[in-house]
Amino acid sequence: MINFKSIKVQINLFLAAFAVFLYLKEPSFALLAGFFWAILFSILLEGAFLLPKTKKLQITESALTSGLIIGYVLSSGSPWWMFLTVALFAVGLKHILRFHGKNLLNPAALGIFLAVLLLKGNTEWKGTYAWYLLIPAGLYIVYKIKKMEIVLGYLGMSLLLFIPQALRQGTSLMDIPGYFNFFFIFIMLIEPKTTPATRWPKITFGAGAALLVFVLTERGFRYEPELFALLVLNALVPFLNKIPNYKFSTPKKIT
Repeated sequence: MINFKSIKVQINLFLAAFAVFLYLKEPSFALLAGFFWAILFSILLEGAFLLPKTKKLQITESALTSGLIIGYVLSSGSPWWMFLTVALFAVGLKHILRFHGKNLLNPAALGIFLAVLLLKGNTEWKGTYAWYLLIPAGLYIVYKIKKMEIVLGYLGMSLLLFIPQALRQGTSLMDIPGYFNFFFIFIMLIEPKTTPATRWPKITFGAGAALLVFVLTERGFRYEPELFALLVLNALVPFLNKIPNYKFSTPKKIT
């Protein structure tokens, strides 16, 4: 039975519903085919990797999430074998690159980045600027999984970088929200298992990702700066978790 109170289930339901919304807004057979291949290969490969342990083919929530994310980010015009390869990278390396029994790198981000780097794959980031849906849903998700500090760190650092740049270039500050990849921020950046768990490491993670994205973009980095920045910060999580989780308290009144 599906547990609709589970945040993992809710995230998958939102991603599925959002995909339907995008299709109804702009019907495309390629869009449907892309999601079909991404989800199918992710589920089958995850089931195959788990089969020796579980002795039965399972459909896991994480495989469904990875498949949906791949469907959103990888270009719909990609051939079926590209979706297969990305799913293989994502699912296979998830079971290999682990730290203390947990995923070290965001599986979907790693699979897509490797396809772009090694196979000249193309990305599309479908619906990423549909802020009117992604922001409210994203705020609910980050609140439920307690990753709000990551988003605040990312947005705060981005504004610190974008505002001076806009002033120097003479562009309107009102254009800055258009720079944000809301799908990346609210769906991929905050993945629970590959991000820090306490306040200051989470803030540092988000701010560090924003800084790296900005620098890579300004330098003309061709291989998906957001995905690369996310993977770098994922790899640094064991070190970020060592940052003391300072708590500020108000001084006691002397009576």
